[in-house]
Parts: sequence; structure tokens; C-alpha cells
Amino acid sequence: MGTSHYFDTDPPATSAPRTVPLALPDRTVALRTDRGVFSATRVDPGTQLLLMEAPPPPATGDLLDLGCGYGPIAVVQALRSPAAHVWAVDVNARARALTIENALAAGAANVTAAAPGAVDPALRVAAIYSNPPVRVGKAALHALLTEWVPRGEVTWLVVSKHLGADSLAVWMGAERGWRVERLVSRVSYRVLEVRPPG
Repeated sequence: MGTSHYFDTDPPATSAPRTVPLALPDRTVALRTDRGVFSATRVDPGTQLLLMEAPPPPATGDLLDLGCGYGPIAVVQALRSPAAHVWAVDVNARARALTIENALAAGAANVTAAAPGAVDPALRVAAIYSNPPVRVGKAALHALLTEWVPRGEVTWLVVSKHLGADSLAVWMGAERGWRVERLVSRVSYRVLEVRPPG
């Protein structure tokens, strides 16, 4: 059996569910995780930083969590903006199932988990939040962001500086022509605000 990656469509890793806490200043939620999904043993510190430092989500409209994993960003933003609709997008079927389980357990009925190809390409959202799958490789990451960032009025990304946050910011600004601002730099992570033209 090959190595299991969190960006596999159907991870081969044997299921071993567990629960991890996510504690934020405004709320604490318990999240079910499993093998074969991103950061299965704890909420990733970059994800936690993004949830603490990005501006509050719009109260209404469509929001999107790109690369949702088991749903920490989608669930929290759905709870923060109960009148909004949160799309939780991930290629990983196990991650999507966990996101729905976690959303329902938290009382966030305004979350829809979907594979990327299942989202209407005409959908435009008020805000995108993402701890993007950097380890998928530069070309794939660039393709992912090129596809999705223009769908949002603003995108909030958290990326480790050790995994190329600064070079990614340069690429988005210089090569894609997006407006990129660094909001926070802490615990080896950058939180970036990205706005496409128009």
C-alpha cells in the first residue's frame, strides 16, 4: 500500500477516529478527526492563528473554506455567521464526511461539504478562508489558488514561512496581479489577505 496523503481523494489509511479540541477566545469546539486527513492529531497552529487573526466573517452570503480538512475553519465561521452559508471544499472524501459530522455536532447547519468539482463554477463568495495544501506541490498549489481566489471578494490564507509563505506572496502579487498584504506574522506563520482585481 502506498503512502497516505491528506490530499488523497480516498485515503487508504485505516480509520482511527479521535476527538481534538479547538479553543478560541470566542468559543471552544470539539472536533472529530481521523487518519488520512490534515493535522489529525491536533488542530494545526496555523489554522488556529487564522481563526484568531482574520477579520470576522461577513454576517450573510456565501463563504468558502478551501481545503477544509475535518472542518475547523468551516465550523467556526459557520457558528460566527449563522445567517451565512459556508462551503467546505476538499478533495478528501473522509475529510468532507468529518466536516459534516463536526458541523452537525456543533449546531452549524449552514455548512455544505463538497468536492471541488461539485461546486458551481459560477459561484462567487464574499470571503475565502484557507490553510492551503502546500505539500501538494508548487504547481498544484498555484493551480488551486488560480482557480479559487478569483471566486472570492477576499481570501485569507495562512502559510508557514518555512513552507514558502513569502515566495507564495510574491507569486500572487507579481505574477497573478493580486493585491497581497501580510496581516500577521507569528509562530512561524503568515496570515495573508489576498484580493483579486476588481
